[in-house]
Amino acid sequence: MPLNLKDLFEGFRQPEVIKSYARLIDEEAKRLIKPINIMEVCGGHTHSIMKYGLHQLLPSNVRFLHGPGCPVCVMPKERIDHAYTLAMQKGVILVTLGDMIKVPGSKGNLQDARAKGADVRFVYSPMECLKIAHDNPDKSVVFFAIGFETTTPMTTALIHQVVNKNIKNILFHINHITVPEPMRVLLDDPTHTIDAFIGPSHVSVISGSQIYDEFATHYKKPVVVSGFEPIDVMQSVLMILQQINEGRSEVEVQYTRSVTKEGNAVAQKLIETYLEKREHFRWRGIGDIGHSALKLKDAFASMDAEVFFRAILPDTPIDDHKLCICGEILKGKANPVDCKVFGTACTPSNPLGSCMVSSEGACAAYYKYGNLLR
Repeated sequence: MPLNLKDLFEGFRQPEVIKSYARLIDEEAKRLIKPINIMEVCGGHTHSIMKYGLHQLLPSNVRFLHGPGCPVCVMPKERIDHAYTLAMQKGVILVTLGDMIKVPGSKGNLQDARAKGADVRFVYSPMECLKIAHDNPDKSVVFFAIGFETTTPMTTALIHQVVNKNIKNILFHINHITVPEPMRVLLDDPTHTIDAFIGPSHVSVISGSQIYDEFATHYKKPVVVSGFEPIDVMQSVLMILQQINEGRSEVEVQYTRSVTKEGNAVAQKLIETYLEKREHFRWRGIGDIGHSALKLKDAFASMDAEVFFRAILPDTPIDDHKLCICGEILKGKANPVDCKVFGTACTPSNPLGSCMVSSEGACAAYYKYGNLLR
């Protein structure tokens, strides 16, 4: 019989199983010597937590903190201005992922650029650039690449095709970022309140759980790599509390159906072939984080949009709206409902900050699933 995906997913959403985990978590929580804050790094986990009301099932001494694992949310305004500026160039087709459409920069967003006549196209797969370039040989197709380790292999697979097929009218604006560096910055902040991490699952499929070893060994923070389904998250919380009560700080994988310690060696090799770390990269609301982002290697500078259009791309840092507290939310120091403009002046249709825009943004999750707020 063919695989029924609905039945497969429902197996990870059974209410009685979720409630059973809630009871086990409650028993472990009674043994805690202090309240525990667990940061889910990935925005996908934030949405699962809010959608299924998992935060409501936790005892009062166990709390979720929302982290910086939403790539669109942490992209600074000046990089959004790069996309806008490129889109407005004559002869350019700007291609990017759908979450980028309403992210506000200082000049506007990509939806505004389209309204002004720019050719901006949103795709599900970077490979769609190949057909766009083939159908428009007189245009420069600029792929604005964004995402964590999860989407980086898709970009490098496209780069590989462009190199091998000697395609001349595709350029790349690389905005891929990596997970460990911001986690390190958060823990180096003496005011942080993070006791443990729920590690991102899809990132870990590529990089492997090995990238979190330092957080368990050096920072003594438990890390459990979790799947996105509600049973996954609840089991991961239980695993974290068991580590804490047993005096352990280890990297464990709950998402064993997809994540290994080593990760995807083929994808890692493809990334290493074409990309390298940037010395500096500014994260929206957080600031400069060294070696936390990728760029094209110098050998491929001929297809680097940042090189080709260097003269017109702004490089001055641009602050967020003064009322926006996305930075504090991304650091786990505030919740969306702490923001004075949440749900009033700032909504998904009129976002002041990036956390309200992305499908992985914490503000968007709180707005969408507001009936689950406690």
